[in-house]
Amino acid sequence: MAGRRTLTIIKPDAFANGKSGLIIALLEKSGFRVKSARVMHLTMAQAGEFYAVHRERGFYGELVEFMTSGPCMPLILERDDAVGTLRTVIGATDPAEAAEGTVRKLYAESKGRNAIHASDSDENALREAGFFFAESDVLAG
Repeated sequence: MAGRRTLTIIKPDAFANGKSGLIIALLEKSGFRVKSARVMHLTMAQAGEFYAVHRERGFYGELVEFMTSGPCMPLILERDDAVGTLRTVIGATDPAEAAEGTVRKLYAESKGRNAIHASDSDENALREAGFFFAESDVLAG
């Protein structure tokens, strides 16, 4: 999976506001292929475990609360340089600082309600994908 696949999550704000299709269309236009997707409502335990790397940071509690506030949509995406390209396509965490045409510039409400999650490394993409999907859930090829 390294290099060619990454994980993204359309967060509860964008999902509730009907932006999932627009976001997926932008990702596909950027060369990504959806290899797996699901809609789910994270529990506090799931969100806490997924974001455990941020446990000591001041925003952790708010992040877990936000990610459990409604359904979200995890996806596995594929293309060359998946992690780096996705990070560029989604834009800066703060939509006010995000480049024009990026997911966050177009669809994020604020730095905390920023529409989308993206893995930050190939290693984390592999780990994060495994959190949401079994290998049998992912389309081959």
